[in-house]
Amino acid sequence: MTPLDLATKPTLTGDLVVLRPFREGDLDAMVEILSDPDVRALTGSVETTAEAHQRQELDDRLRDWYATRNDQPDRLDLAIEDRATSRLVGEVVLNEVDTGARTANLRVLVGPDGRGKGIGTEAVGITTAYGLERLGLRRITLEVFDHNPRGRRVYEKVGYAATGQRADALHFDGIAIGATDMAVDAGSWRGWPPRDA
Repeated sequence: MTPLDLATKPTLTGDLVVLRPFREGDLDAMVEILSDPDVRALTGSVETTAEAHQRQELDDRLRDWYATRNDQPDRLDLAIEDRATSRLVGEVVLNEVDTGARTANLRVLVGPDGRGKGIGTEAVGITTAYGLERLGLRRITLEVFDHNPRGRRVYEKVGYAATGQRADALHFDGIAIGATDMAVDAGSWRGWPPRDA
């Protein structure tokens, strides 16, 4: 079996997006994206509405994080660039990779400049295709919080199906928020863009 090559950071181009390695100059755009209240709340990064409206702090930890994404041999972090504007609008990640089981977790976030255009859907579809078809993963999993129905629709459109539900995955403004675990398997993958069944 071919080893998983996560050290190579590809550039993947779709109709709407270019998924590419992070580069110098991306940090300012990422700080703006990570400061978006929807990004902060829907990814479970904060626990209150007040925190969601605070700006993401630009500190050494964040600088180091984005400066080292391309050096990681055990995960794939790609910037999402809007092809129409050439602007960085988010990120998509394959992490929590189990090389023996050939599984990974997918994580994505899209800032306000990328929403409502199909960018998130295409980014998830292209990354899923890359993981299953090129890397040879057998399964890709993800988690979506119940207060993010837009995200769940994206995942379902790409081909992810619910595999479980957790009632108390996150507390936001003192309210318990559930989460749905979802997955797509290589054997049931319809391809990207999806082919009709």
